[in-house]
Amino acid sequence: MIAEELSPDLSIGELISLYPGAQRALFRLYHIGGCASCGIQAEETLAQLCARNGGLNPAEVVRNLLRAQAEEERMTIDPRELAQVLKSETGQKEGGAVRLLDIRTREEFEAVHMAHSILFTQELMTEIMNQWPREELLVILDHRGARSPDAAAYFSGHGFTNVKSLKGGIDAWAEQVDPNLPRYTVQ
Repeated sequence: MIAEELSPDLSIGELISLYPGAQRALFRLYHIGGCASCGIQAEETLAQLCARNGGLNPAEVVRNLLRAQAEEERMTIDPRELAQVLKSETGQKEGGAVRLLDIRTREEFEAVHMAHSILFTQELMTEIMNQWPREELLVILDHRGARSPDAAAYFSGHGFTNVKSLKGGIDAWAEQVDPNLPRYTVQ
């Protein structure tokens, strides 16, 4: 997205369509969108949203959303880029210099998963926070890349310095890298 597309006259629905991370950023930066009283209405403009949330400065909100977008892009890895990393010498180290953390449900994971990925569980969460090196590449993946950015931001906020979200999730991986990996839909 370029800065001209992100204007105060843009509807929130259009904003989120252009930049899905905007909703996360609005909540993280301004606590907008987390509950009914500060909910996001798709048809209102960014300027209207700012006005009804304490008279926020729309130009400042736009600047902050652009910074948040750059940060989100920094925490995203394309499937083909991940494939190259996994093929590299670094990705081949015993014990794995790259950790693939799958945050889908157990049923989804058991149906189809990437080689060497680990299903996220509450027990694993304790191990990750207490024992996993914070500087090694940690790639978070889900079905289509909708929830993994939130998880990547969480781990980044807890000191992980090289955490990425797999863009498009396992679905994009199957489409772009491993066509033998079955694709599925959730009902």
